[in-house]
Amino acid sequence: AVLLTLTRKRGAATYAQTLQNIPETQLTTLENGLRVASEESNQPTCTVGLWIEAGSRYEDAKTNGAGFFVEHMAFKGTKKRPGSAFEKEVESLGAHLNGYTSREQTAFYIKALSKDMPKVVELLSDLVQNCALEDSQIEKQRGIILQELKEMDSNLTDVTFDYLHATAYQGTALAHTVEGTTENIKRLTRADLASYIDTHFKAPRMVLAAAGGISHRELVDAAKQHFTGVPFTYKGDSVPALARCRFTGSEIRARDDALPLAHIALAVEGPGWADPDNVVLNVANAIIGRYDRTFGGGKNQSSRLAALAVEHNLCHSFEPFNTSYSDTGLFGFHFVSDPLSIDDMMFCAQREWMRLCTSTTESEVTRAKNYLRSAMVAQLDGTTRVCENIGSHLLHYGRCIPLEEWDARISAVDARMVRDVCSKYIYDKCPAIAAVGPIEQLLDYNRIRSAMYWIRL
Repeated sequence: AVLLTLTRKRGAATYAQTLQNIPETQLTTLENGLRVASEESNQPTCTVGLWIEAGSRYEDAKTNGAGFFVEHMAFKGTKKRPGSAFEKEVESLGAHLNGYTSREQTAFYIKALSKDMPKVVELLSDLVQNCALEDSQIEKQRGIILQELKEMDSNLTDVTFDYLHATAYQGTALAHTVEGTTENIKRLTRADLASYIDTHFKAPRMVLAAAGGISHRELVDAAKQHFTGVPFTYKGDSVPALARCRFTGSEIRARDDALPLAHIALAVEGPGWADPDNVVLNVANAIIGRYDRTFGGGKNQSSRLAALAVEHNLCHSFEPFNTSYSDTGLFGFHFVSDPLSIDDMMFCAQREWMRLCTSTTESEVTRAKNYLRSAMVAQLDGTTRVCENIGSHLLHYGRCIPLEEWDARISAVDARMVRDVCSKYIYDKCPAIAAVGPIEQLLDYNRIRSAMYWIRL
């Protein structure tokens, strides 16, 4: 027993030691502009992926959904590996292939054994340079996407957030959904998909990221071998500029009394990715906390809003969010409640916002900072999360920010900073509101707007 205790103590690392022992992210830029970044460790596996600066924000009303369609087509065969040969080759390695499309980025990544890294790089290069776009596969994926769109309509949380973007950024590219409209998916052609790839899949808009038991030098050598054919973005290329998306304080209400629960999202305009205010706003969200009826703790929740939700049965769940884009963001909260609890929950949530602006305490900030540190260290679990951090950081910030720097930024936050930054973004601002379901009790917009400030004597 004594020996086991000594072994456990010897293997434990403090929080500070953990931050100091994180491998440095190595970065190399190839001649064609492709950035190659990696974080080496002693893992037997690795995750290698491509993060591309492309998404629904780069689409117009006619092509909205093209990026999501291309993501579906990417795994369905290349010119070198027609049909299902691409997926079969990935499976033969015992690897896992995945990808996603968001409003500002697209990602394709493979998790495999570390020894197979060169093969994985070759597969990813084939995927983005030689996508077959076979007509039969296009029609098959068209049917699958249309079915997915129907299923997404039943996910009221996703519907609410799509409505929130539609009203907050109305008339701009950020108002588009990632998946596109049913009409667009029905009419997009092979030429549209090929044009999307040719326009956006350029080397300077890509990051080849890797994490796990790999060598950065070998990764760079593999990238030079397989990615030299990815074109550089020349001045004359028709790459769309990232248009400014102006925030609008407005609302969308989709009332349906046949639904059992109401979904409400309220947001103000937040900062873009690189703005240092983001760290303070994340601390503010950690103070608000999150809640679900499945949580334990009852009235003893550390979050004041969660304690009120339990005591007065205000909602089924709530969660704050801070969604950032290149030059703007949405800072707000989303809750699900019974039809007759909407007004009370909205009142308590907005009052919590006002309290953040006026009377945040140091003890709350300390608790919130510890929560953020725990969430930050949790990102170290698994090569996929580390790889995603590398790729997305290089797209968002132009560099990979080490966790030690994030920890220093979190440590610098105090109660006064939270009050000042929350006042800057929340106090007396016009919010955007999206509401779905039995929302008769949701007050008029002007009443909600009037709760964005306090009259203090």
